Amino acid sequence: MVDVLAGRRLMTREGASVEAEAALQNKVVALYFAAAGCALSRDFTPLLCDFYAALRPAPFEVVFVSADCSAQEMRDFMREQHGAWLALPFHDPCRHELKQRYNVTTTPKLVIVKQNGEVITHKGRKQIRERGLACFQSWVQAADIFQNFSG
Repeated sequence: MVDVLAGRRLMTREGASVEAEAALQNKVVALYFAAAGCALSRDFTPLLCDFYAALRPAPFEVVFVSADCSAQEMRDFMREQHGAWLALPFHDPCRHELKQRYNVTTTPKLVIVKQNGEVITHKGRKQIRERGLACFQSWVQAADIFQNFSG
């Protein structure tokens, strides 16, 4: 489980609430910083959806960290474009903490992290675009928790 999200609740695209620990334990976690009003976010999100769907049931989870201007804008973006991944609720102050911690100054940004929150790469978006599914195996190896995963 990503330590920085310990004790937090995440939400599904449908609005259900889940415990972060249970949802993220023993998975490579991608923190997806994006916004509906950002053209680059709207361009990359379908590619991330395909990547996410192709990896199922691999130990991989995306957590959307919204840079939207309102909770409604975030919900609409999730409903219209997102995959079946999780999101940090709009009003959770951790959104801002994560942006600072991972030095997010532009969107979209896909930060791949280990269970302790340490960065595997800040260039998840670029790696998916350039290498497709092949980048996942290097993330798994860097995460150092899935010794027997051969996806």
